[in-house]
Amino acid sequence: MAYENITLDVSPEGTAVLTLNRPDKRNAFNAPMIEELSDAFETLSKNPECRLLLIRGAGSVFSAGADLEWMKAASHYSERENEEDAYAMAQMLRQLFELPQITIALLHGAAMAGACGLAAAADIAIARKGTIFSFSEVKLGIIPATISPYVINAIGPRWARMLFITAERFEADFAAKIGLVHHEVEDDMAMEKLVEHYADLAYAASPEAVADTKELVSRVTGEIIDASLGHLTAKRLAHRRVSTLGKEGLAAFLEKRKPKWAR
Repeated sequence: MAYENITLDVSPEGTAVLTLNRPDKRNAFNAPMIEELSDAFETLSKNPECRLLLIRGAGSVFSAGADLEWMKAASHYSERENEEDAYAMAQMLRQLFELPQITIALLHGAAMAGACGLAAAADIAIARKGTIFSFSEVKLGIIPATISPYVINAIGPRWARMLFITAERFEADFAAKIGLVHHEVEDDMAMEKLVEHYADLAYAASPEAVADTKELVSRVTGEIIDASLGHLTAKRLAHRRVSTLGKEGLAAFLEKRKPKWAR
């Protein structure tokens, strides 16, 4: 698929860089961009050589949220057509959330509405100081529905309710305080240094173990801690221990060498 609204580059080492590339529209989401993001995430999910995904925004902001022309067009859709249109966004976010690689959203300028969902669906979110955030949907008479599972997962229902119903703007320091982002950094240099740090960690980790761990967190979250959950976690650990990479990791540790996957 030839992309017009995003770019996707994968280095020989296995780092993918996906860039929202509508700077003249402040990287606002529309149906074609969402389709391209879904295609890119599907492609990456099938690439075992890719170990790390960085998501960036071209131009002055990460993303201003929804494209106004797209929203205007949706106002003329039927309810069924609107449901199908919204589901495309929901599916795209789920694809990002379920990617086997470590994913990092790198935010600057502004991350509004749906862009907050993209940040929340990534494993790690890093924001430059002064980046503006807002769940602005209620000002337009709509709701932040498709992003809500990921945002609530990130910041909890109490903060989500307050920020969803007020559409209050806040900056990166507050986003870090509530858990929407993991790090606030001073400038681009500090951001790239942190990216290098996480890249080193990504390439030291077993790719299969990373993927299984991401799935484990999703599976265990919200479960009652009882014998059934204990059996489930024990079964998953046993499966990983007897796997090829599990055995390789133990052997490498005992032999005091790097495992074969380390780069």
